[in-house]
This record gives sequence, structure tokens and C-alpha cells, in this order.
Amino acid sequence: MLFKAAGPVFLGRRALPPRALGLVEVLAPAMLAALVVTQLVGGDRELVLDGPRLLGVAVAGVALWLRAPLLAVIVVAGAAAGLARLVV
Repeated sequence: MLFKAAGPVFLGRRALPPRALGLVEVLAPAMLAALVVTQLVGGDRELVLDGPRLLGVAVAGVALWLRAPLLAVIVVAGAAAGLARLVV
């Protein structure tokens, strides 16, 4: 949260250079991919695909295929996995 708050505080009303703006645009999807991978790979470096995780990844894939905004993808996938955990 501090990193997200630091950007507007330090930059103020200054515009980012085009190269830095391009980096910022690809940073969020890369961070999301890293979070997905760390959740899918267990502590012993093994793939952990239980039902709710697999459902969450599948729902996220469908949402991305439908070109949903990144925040909507995260919310829908998390809700699907959470509901699956409640049922199972």
C-alpha cells in the first residue's frame, strides 16, 4: 500500500515519461500473474490444484478472455474460489 501511495505523493502533477508509463501499464498484470503462480505452487515446489483454486483460475481466465477490467477479474475469481470453498 505504501508503494501505491508513494507514486502520487512523489510525482504530484508531473507527467510520467512515455517509457515509464509503458512500464507502469504492464506492471499490474505481471504482479497479478506472480501472485497466481505463488498461490498455485505449494511450499514444497509442487503444483497445488484443488477444486476451489482451479475454479478461481478458470473463472479468471474466462473473465480475461471476455476482456474484463483487471479489478473485476480479481474480484470475480476470488468470489468464485471463496464460494467454492464454502460449498466444499
